[in-house]
Amino acid sequence: MTRTRMSAAIGRLLVVFLTVFLAVAQPSTQGPALVAPGATVDRLATGFGFLEGPAADLDGNLYFSDIPTERIYRWTPDGGAVTFREASGRANGLRFTPDGQLLVCEMGNRRVTSIDADGNVSILADQLEGRRFNSPNDLWVDPKGGVYFSDPRYGADDDREIDGDHVYYISPDRTEVRQVAGDLVRPNGIVGTRDGSRVYVADHGAGRTYVYRPTEDGSLTDKRLFATQGSDGMTVDESGNVYLTGPDITVYNQNGMQVASIAVPEAPANLAFGGADGTTLFITARTSLYSLGMTVTGQ
Repeated sequence: MTRTRMSAAIGRLLVVFLTVFLAVAQPSTQGPALVAPGATVDRLATGFGFLEGPAADLDGNLYFSDIPTERIYRWTPDGGAVTFREASGRANGLRFTPDGQLLVCEMGNRRVTSIDADGNVSILADQLEGRRFNSPNDLWVDPKGGVYFSDPRYGADDDREIDGDHVYYISPDRTEVRQVAGDLVRPNGIVGTRDGSRVYVADHGAGRTYVYRPTEDGSLTDKRLFATQGSDGMTVDESGNVYLTGPDITVYNQNGMQVASIAVPEAPANLAFGGADGTTLFITARTSLYSLGMTVTGQ
């Protein structure tokens, strides 16, 4: 074999090797692409202080909180963003129950509340064994109606009554509040799968996200590292992919492998699925609300 032919053969072998290596090394999704063909990240509203807590109601309309101005807004395709509630207690995380109640993490008031269809506010949890919570941040409702919420403290600690930042669970009948995760640095984003078999908690303080198996009474067991990335907010789509916020949006499959990255004009804080058919991904990013058409639905 001549030197030229040998070099060509070696080159072909290298191409085959690199093709196989990249096919194994690169994460991939099952089924269609997540982002709808031709879809772009569109800005729906802007001029806010710091947006958080997107949550879609039963009709797909989007609610979100502006923390500094202590307002909760409602966005619809026809009406845009209008004020839903003022003096919100520095509301952060929002979530709807299956019967249409809006649950709110009121950071300033250090409590979790519920708003019914008539606008009546009820306190679901504001203390544990006589000690006020730090600053409820984000929450998720499990299939049984129980509520998980994170309780980190950002800023001054002079009025702290609970040592450490933990995750709590409000029982479905609203009669009990228990600590279910107490070994995290600063838990923040929290979400579970639709069937309730997994609960994800982002430890923003440690730069890690963990996955747990919930038990019948809501306790969290079998803690495992899911991703070496923390997150402010997070969501899960119908295929089980987990979306974490950071400089952009990073998507991981159920095995913790990165499968996609979505660039956003402003650093995203939180995100949620909504819209008429549930395939619109709404993104709260600092001063603006954005949307992106998807091929999947989610929470």
